[in-house]
Amino acid sequence: RGHHAAPTPAMSSARALARLSKAFASQCSTSGAFAPSASATAWFVGESSPRIAPSIGRGFATSARAVDAIFRAPNPYRVARDAQQRRTGALAVKCGMTCDWDAWGARVPLTVLWIDACEVVSVKTAEKHGYDAVQVGYGSKKPKQITKAELGHFVKQGVGIKRALAEFRVSADGALDVGQSITAAHFIAGQYVDISGVTKGKGFQGPMKRWGFSGQPASHGNTKKHRAHGSIGQCQDPGRVFKGKKMAGRMGGRNRTVQSVWVYKIDADKNLVYVKGQIPGNAGTMVKIKDALRKAPKLGGDDGAPFPTRELGTASGVSVADPGPDPYIVDARDEA
Repeated sequence: RGHHAAPTPAMSSARALARLSKAFASQCSTSGAFAPSASATAWFVGESSPRIAPSIGRGFATSARAVDAIFRAPNPYRVARDAQQRRTGALAVKCGMTCDWDAWGARVPLTVLWIDACEVVSVKTAEKHGYDAVQVGYGSKKPKQITKAELGHFVKQGVGIKRALAEFRVSADGALDVGQSITAAHFIAGQYVDISGVTKGKGFQGPMKRWGFSGQPASHGNTKKHRAHGSIGQCQDPGRVFKGKKMAGRMGGRNRTVQSVWVYKIDADKNLVYVKGQIPGNAGTMVKIKDALRKAPKLGGDDGAPFPTRELGTASGVSVADPGPDPYIVDARDEA
């Protein structure tokens, strides 16, 4: 539309967004229906192939709402991911760290996770709640340790009192019945999982420990400012401190997820899961374990993870993942 031409690659992102918003606002004001062009949509979301947004039979009051209409269009990648089979995760207690030596004699640092009385507390369906999910609880508590609302929820579902609850999104065929137990055999040795937990709280810390600042000179010309962060202000323009400035403050105590953690060993008898490396949180805290998003395991079959879960009492013993090729043999191509 004349001066509302498509932005060029050399244009800044803020200016490009403003020009594109004006074009959408102009189009919305002149026509009752809104259907952004395929080329503009593809340029804005950065896709190589155009993705046409569905036509919406009304105008928009502001350009911001017109731009938001693009992102309300169904994302084909998310739709394809949601169509895949997904099973529930599990809640576990971080016991601490240890180590083991694999078949080649290489030392493997391990974190021990204990799945303590984990079972399904509630099930949500797409027909009733709009999405499919499973609410899982672990551990146990006394009735005096929870509120009456929480006690009523457990009594209504007919399950025991749990220490904590968490919800996992599943596919329609991955739902479980209320009261179904989830053990360590729900996972298999050699697969990858995503583990979420609350990091260790460090309290109020300075910029050197919190952000890794190098500090100021430690000798000449410095007085009581050795570990300070230095200047934080601007000039008269903008005349303020930008949000998110790295300064001293509370450190730790945040929800974090470690992705693609390798499951080294499964002890089905003791309900223990051994994963390689570190995970967030102190020993004794709760963590959430679910199948890895980036390295999803094969579901079903003799060599895949059990879907939707493994029945109680059908697995026993200890299973260790295949360590792979000998790490101590140097390939001739590596030497070259």
